[in-house]
Amino acid sequence: MKSRPPAADARDDRSEPPAAAGAAAAALPPTPAAAMPPLLSRERSILEFNRRVLAQARRTDVPLLERLRYICIVSSNMDEFFEVRFADYLEAFKLPGSTVTEHEVDAIAAEAHALIDEQYATFNDEVMPALKERGLVVLNHAERNDAQRRWVAQFFQQQVRPLLVPVSLDPAHPFPQVANKSLNFIVKLDGRDAFGRENLIAIVKVPRVLPRVIRLPDKLAGGGQAFVLLTSVIRAHLAELFPGREVEAFSQFRVTRDSDLEVDEEDVTNLRAALRSGLTTRHFGRAIRLEVVHSCPPELSEFLLEQFSMPEEALYRVNGPVNLVRLNQLIDQASEPADGEPLRFTRWDPSWPQGRLPRGQSILERLRHQDVLLHQPFESFDPVVQFLREAVHDPNVLAIKQTVYRTGSESPLMDLLIEAARRGKEVMAVVELKARFDEEANINWAERLEAVGAQVVYGIVGLKTHAKLLLVTRRETDDAGTRLRRYAHFSTGNYNPKTARLYTDVGYLTSDPDLTSDADAVFQQLASQARTRPMKRLLQAPFTLHAETMALMARVSDAARAGRPARIVVKVNALTDPELIAGLVAASRAGADIDLIVRGACMLPPGVPGATDRIRVRSIVGRFLEHTRVLYFRWGPGDDDEVLYLSSADWMSRNMFRRIEVAWPVLEPAMRQRVIDECLVPYLHDGRDAWRLDADGRYHRIGTDGPSAQQALMARFFSHG
Repeated sequence: MKSRPPAADARDDRSEPPAAAGAAAAALPPTPAAAMPPLLSRERSILEFNRRVLAQARRTDVPLLERLRYICIVSSNMDEFFEVRFADYLEAFKLPGSTVTEHEVDAIAAEAHALIDEQYATFNDEVMPALKERGLVVLNHAERNDAQRRWVAQFFQQQVRPLLVPVSLDPAHPFPQVANKSLNFIVKLDGRDAFGRENLIAIVKVPRVLPRVIRLPDKLAGGGQAFVLLTSVIRAHLAELFPGREVEAFSQFRVTRDSDLEVDEEDVTNLRAALRSGLTTRHFGRAIRLEVVHSCPPELSEFLLEQFSMPEEALYRVNGPVNLVRLNQLIDQASEPADGEPLRFTRWDPSWPQGRLPRGQSILERLRHQDVLLHQPFESFDPVVQFLREAVHDPNVLAIKQTVYRTGSESPLMDLLIEAARRGKEVMAVVELKARFDEEANINWAERLEAVGAQVVYGIVGLKTHAKLLLVTRRETDDAGTRLRRYAHFSTGNYNPKTARLYTDVGYLTSDPDLTSDADAVFQQLASQARTRPMKRLLQAPFTLHAETMALMARVSDAARAGRPARIVVKVNALTDPELIAGLVAASRAGADIDLIVRGACMLPPGVPGATDRIRVRSIVGRFLEHTRVLYFRWGPGDDDEVLYLSSADWMSRNMFRRIEVAWPVLEPAMRQRVIDECLVPYLHDGRDAWRLDADGRYHRIGTDGPSAQQALMARFFSHG
């Protein structure tokens, strides 16, 4: 791929994606057990990814508030790790005949403890002192002067105290239900209550409606910016909640619970109603992690562990706020100083693809003549919104179909679908109700769409619909008469304008008859659950995507053994499927040259002699979240000896066998070359944001002063925009 100049590497491949290669899958020689290296731990790989994110908080070339934001991201990621991944890991450990050992569980827990300790050390020793030097401080009670204390006391009395309900524990007041990730105080009291009893322990729930970060008035900030945390406000006035008694000891605490929402789809008659019911109980799943402040007395932490039936290893003593995620509120409230380096990244405004989609012209008209590729967030997501808006207001558009996975609680695209239904168009929305942590938003959208007459379906029982498809059908008249014509948008990422500014993804607008016909077949299948005809261009999970990917790797392996050029480049978010890993190992052993750009979890150990010594794995962690999925295979020197796919699927077993996914070929030569030049080559040469995976599962930063793929792309599109 890199050995040819761009013009020579832009080849036309209008032939069918190599369906004939399906036979090659059977020809793929099995990898001998001795040559198949042990796979890396998925859980450890997830923790390694969060170490790479945390490393961004230590970079002095990253603005200070953005460094704090990376710390918040690690906290959010670790919440999900415990809620889902580690919860599943513990569940697997308990199953009869499990291959997960107690030693492995303890090792993962120890690594999680070490990572969180590193996170708080970075917060306390690097980021907050640096912010203080720039005049931005978070004041605890001891650091506040008299005027500040008076303001905090008034804030407590007026805004906080009326919402607090301390509960003293006794037989009539048992330990209260503590919701997942809610903030609480445990308090040990001396003396007797109003009824003369010695109930020693009280629990104070902190209402979620209260802000966790409060900015002091500028006149009290001493010329800078001063903030107080809600926990500090409550802590300073905790004794006022228990008049006549003495507070002997206290601590913040927070419990992380198993939050994977499990619904037996085979055993429910209404999936939406079952999921809405399950959303309530999710907050009270099995306790997985207990966080307390580092100064929490052992007797209180032991009491909490006993209440939640948790082992000592589940206790995390943290040197700071027990929920760093909420410090995003500080980032939002802080203002830029008048002088010095900016505290945030310079605002990035994605460019409109003016050359391909001139503003003011019909997008549908443009697509009749050429396909359009959009590369977010370097290019704007607005053309996708405009594409749908034009379809909604076009009287000749008869039908609109769209998959809905993560659109957010506010979505201009969903509003447009609702408007389309009101205008009498046939609207079909495939709403994935089980998009983790987006279930409530998706249920709400489903109900709103149904209320205006849209046809809403929830995909296939047992399979998540993760494919990103938008299909428009229009009645058109020309010299040949009247016919229906389809227009489609495919994407590697979600229909979410907010995340489209933060995630790298590729969108593909087309009126290609084969691709749009395949998209329609997918929608028909999701609605009717009937068998569909063989796809002309698309690869679809759970049917053909995995098998055809294995077949393509077999073709590359055959080429390598025959001495022909053999190349694989894959860019995905995760690589954990054992069969796909085995296919890569086989291709490496055959002599193929393989580069893998895997943002997160990767279970393939590269560089193992005799097995993966021709495989290189790197991860890019920069300003934007890498989310694009690109698959490139070359099996010879000819113009027809390569194929490039874009995909909604990661290389995980769940994506290949338990989800509806699609991958589509980029056939037009210049467009294929553009994907290579923007989505692969810069990342293979990144020397600033790239990390190299070693055979032992550890990552090492490749460099700090080399080129950055994301920065190069921003510069490229800024100059074009």
